[in-house]
Amino acid sequence: MDTNQLKAEFCEIGRRIYAKGFAAGNDGNLSYCTGPDEVLCTPTMICKGFMEPADMCLVDLQGTQLEGRRAPSSEILMHLAIYQEQPAAKAVVHCHPPHATAFAVAGEPVPQGVLPEVEMYLGEIPTSPYATPGTPRLGDSIRPLVARGATTVVLANHGVVAWADTVERAFWRVELLDAYCRILLLARQLGAPQPLPDGEIRSILQAKAAQGLSDPRIVDGVVQD
Repeated sequence: MDTNQLKAEFCEIGRRIYAKGFAAGNDGNLSYCTGPDEVLCTPTMICKGFMEPADMCLVDLQGTQLEGRRAPSSEILMHLAIYQEQPAAKAVVHCHPPHATAFAVAGEPVPQGVLPEVEMYLGEIPTSPYATPGTPRLGDSIRPLVARGATTVVLANHGVVAWADTVERAFWRVELLDAYCRILLLARQLGAPQPLPDGEIRSILQAKAAQGLSDPRIVDGVVQD
């Protein structure tokens, strides 16, 4: 995908994020690592539902702006931390999906072992300690989680960030997480969410390892006990 196509994709994913209520006002940001030391990203202070291709910015892995008529996202350092810690990461999506962010604000960990799709495509969903948005501390707060293989992280009192090999797949992870959190909240109104049967998570992880998907519970292609 060339740069023009990426910029158009940013606009499309931005519209989806805004339409789903995952970003109010100028919330949220997207990026894609286009080269060894180049990252395309969305600008600061813009509604993600109304971006144009010409709004996008290019920065290096230190955050220095290389191209763009607007300033890059104030949270670009968080994106760069992911690219620095996880070589497999090509795209990052950050926004504030309300059901997942409710867990972030409540200080409640997102439970595991309930839905097979979540185990397969998200894996462990850690919560990072709170760090002020737009500061280097935000990137530092997620580094150890990303380095050990987490693809989707809940940011305490803030939102969610996810990485993948494409912008759309990173968005899918955010979308799946929010749908899962909504299901959990609804299930709690009916009773307690029931866990998957014994042994099922290991079976899912074995299938995940066979597909080469990242998960902290898989090391060098082997499911850990």
